[in-house]
Amino acid sequence: MRIVSTNFIPDRSRPGLTTTAIGAVDLQGAGGNWATVGQRSRGGRRVHRQREKRKGKSVGLRIGTLNVGTMTGKGRELADMMERRKVDILCVQETRWKGSKAHSIGAGFKLFYYGVDSKRNGIGVVLKEEFVRNVLGCELEEKERFWSELDEVMESIPTGERVVIGADFNGHIGEGNTGDEEVMGKFGVNERNLEGQTVVDFAKRMDMAVVNTYFQKREEHRVTYKSGGRSTQVDCILCRRGNLKEISDCKVVVGESVARQHRMVVCRMTLMVCKKKRSEIEIKKKTKRWKLKKEEFRQKLRQALGGQVVLPGDWETTAEVIREKGAGCVIWKEERR
Repeated sequence: MRIVSTNFIPDRSRPGLTTTAIGAVDLQGAGGNWATVGQRSRGGRRVHRQREKRKGKSVGLRIGTLNVGTMTGKGRELADMMERRKVDILCVQETRWKGSKAHSIGAGFKLFYYGVDSKRNGIGVVLKEEFVRNVLGCELEEKERFWSELDEVMESIPTGERVVIGADFNGHIGEGNTGDEEVMGKFGVNERNLEGQTVVDFAKRMDMAVVNTYFQKREEHRVTYKSGGRSTQVDCILCRRGNLKEISDCKVVVGESVARQHRMVVCRMTLMVCKKKRSEIEIKKKTKRWKLKKEEFRQKLRQALGGQVVLPGDWETTAEVIREKGAGCVIWKEERR
């Protein structure tokens, strides 16, 4: 899975276009075949467990996005909040840190950030340490290049891979979904503006969905930005439309003080981690010691070790020689007939 954290600056409004909603989550039953003998059923839970085992295990993720205002002095506070709220991956905006680096912020979390100006903007991704190897960063410098660069990033990712985008787009997607049912639900906030329409257009181009809008919540749990008497929904989580069935919930978390005006958006996602097939796993053949031609084996081993009677101290080298020579001195069944 690839995580893309982005930041969108401008906020030019226009009267909104109301938009869409499709059934959010596909509920798929785990039906099985049953064989009966007399009145007793066979299979059931055991069959179901075996099938699930073959498929692989599921991994639950809580993914969020938050405009922090600044990261200065907030690292540990942010880590504590993620630990308390059980958030695994958090996309952050307005870090206001210059450069492109990564460092631990405590509690088992690591921040990857990028910025060109220490006074404004800047983006980052905070991850639990076990997910650190799975980050794709997106470096953006100009507003006019934002969407084209994001398009390029999306087009470079194979369609079979999961993609989650957490962003402060500064765009109002709006409530309702008429005409845009394929990419968003009807549970937005207020009216759509120009920047919000750009987000929807991007979702259509990339076959993605605006996750926030698919889950019916009280308005307090949909508003991501509050300042004075103004309440809007400008922070969004997007995923591929085909992966919507893996997301069981999405809402705004209230009551945290890490950021003054923006609120964290969190979605709950369940991933199936498939086991590797046996052919994909490197298997070392074991030498069957009881089938060795002993005298032949001893002679070949002495020859390989330069005639030494005492084995050398480097056991790794010695063990490899023993395995290699032993494999050629096995008595096969065909030879004993």
